Amino acid sequence: MRDSRWRMAVLVALFVFVLDRATKVLVERTMTLEQTIDVLPFFALTYVRNPGAAFGLFRNLPEPLRLPLLLGVTAVAFVVLLAYLRETPPERRWIVVALGGVLGGALGNLYCRVRYGEVIDFFHLHWRGWSWPMFNVADSAITVGVIALLVSSFVDARRTARSTSEPAR
Repeated sequence: MRDSRWRMAVLVALFVFVLDRATKVLVERTMTLEQTIDVLPFFALTYVRNPGAAFGLFRNLPEPLRLPLLLGVTAVAFVVLLAYLRETPPERRWIVVALGGVLGGALGNLYCRVRYGEVIDFFHLHWRGWSWPMFNVADSAITVGVIALLVSSFVDARRTARSTSEPAR
């Protein structure tokens, strides 16, 4: 692992995975299922188990279909992310960090899914009658990583468009 991008991606993924596992274990050991602890007027810790994918997608599929589907999607995502990492130049550190975050988050949720058949969620954003679906550290890392990758791709596209539209000197 002499290549700095692999080292950095692995360190970020490991950090996210360990933080995710630690928070899930803490919630699992100190809270009862469905228990809510209000933290701020718009934020609470609510311990739930999510058998589906992000935001409860596919939660109503039969388990013999749901679990293999979600594990398969995770496996394909890993292959795509690792291929993207392999093609990313080492100097593109933010991309490498984003990929590491997504990989670590995917590993954190994969661990839960394999161990329990569902994922432990506990962050709850809400305001008055509005409520965002519960999520966890892994989901947060995946979301932030994907947003960073999307922003980077838009910036790269603008740079490419700008450089191809400039007259040659």
